[in-house]
Amino acid sequence: MALTLLSHEISDLCIGKPPLRCLSAATATVADAIAALKSSDEPFLSVWSCNNHNDTDDKCECLGKICMADVICYLSKFDKNILSLSSAFDASVSLLLPPKSPHLVVHVQSSCKLIEAIDLIIRGAQNLIVPIETRSITKRRQQQQQQRNVVVSLTTNTTTTHKNNKQFCWITQEDIIRFLLDSINVFSPLPSLSISDLGVINSTHTLLAVDYHSSAASAVPAITRAISDNISVAVVESGCDVEDTRVALIGEISPMTLACCDETAAAAVATLSAGDLMSYIDGSGPPESLVRVVRNRLEDKAMMGLISLVDSLSGSSSSDEESSGRMRTVSSYGRSVSSAARMARKSVAIVCNKKSSLMAVMIQAIAHRVSYVWVIDEDGCLVGLVTFVDILKLFRNSLNDVK
Repeated sequence: MALTLLSHEISDLCIGKPPLRCLSAATATVADAIAALKSSDEPFLSVWSCNNHNDTDDKCECLGKICMADVICYLSKFDKNILSLSSAFDASVSLLLPPKSPHLVVHVQSSCKLIEAIDLIIRGAQNLIVPIETRSITKRRQQQQQQRNVVVSLTTNTTTTHKNNKQFCWITQEDIIRFLLDSINVFSPLPSLSISDLGVINSTHTLLAVDYHSSAASAVPAITRAISDNISVAVVESGCDVEDTRVALIGEISPMTLACCDETAAAAVATLSAGDLMSYIDGSGPPESLVRVVRNRLEDKAMMGLISLVDSLSGSSSSDEESSGRMRTVSSYGRSVSSAARMARKSVAIVCNKKSSLMAVMIQAIAHRVSYVWVIDEDGCLVGLVTFVDILKLFRNSLNDVK
């Protein structure tokens, strides 16, 4: 059974995967990225070094992926000058990408072995770009496909087809974990053991946390890192006892929750505390009281750029009350209702305890569409984090034993 699992190719995980919607790093702007993300049913879009048929370069490479959380973190830094914010929208979409090293997105062939894909994920890859194998099609059908792609390109500045009609999909950590679950008995007895006994609780590396009372703006670097590492930022609070070094896990600032908002959430990031930001971006929508707080603080700090951003989506207003009301209607609901409804979730952290079995943690993460689960003790204090990467490392070592 283990040998059968090792023989699988990455193409086995691509069945039913839709082709990637792509933006061009050479021509697309931040404004283009915002428009494309709002019209997409997927939280992420890929950015490529080429994605048009007139490009003479034979090599097309995916440079990375972006989501609305990248946009929000980027715009939150342009807080005062309207002209500066305007230039931020006109800037290249490549500014939204994380640093290239380590390689977060890696191209592989469809014949890549599953075990090789797991190794790439363990070494830091978040997504594996795989060419979609398609049967030969008639010339007429090929022309129809190209026409559809032109329409998509004109309306959203994206395309799904590269030169020579090549299309790609990507494989995530979740895809691999789901695939391994179908053969979970291969790894027995590991799935039934506790995460503590297995030593997969990560208590230091990649653990990102911010104090509940600190400014949300100070958490932007952690949020950016969380997007790259495919995890989340813990919102914590220290205990009253100075001798107790533990911190209570209050909630989280999840990039996926931020990705459900529109770009006006940058105003909340620039003005609220980390704790208030959790409430603002919660799946049920921002409380009216916080909307007023954001508006008042923007005006107090003369953050004209972000005020202009909010007003540009809500429409010009004749009074603070009207402006706050309109801001409430657009903030956190800028995405289409269908996509937001599918992706939005609460800012409540997904947690387990040290005695939870590995199988329970895997199912819990998959059920909530996350790649991590926070570990807390009996007092609700933060112990660490279990990620899909930690689990894949464990499974990889187990497969080594059966080779």
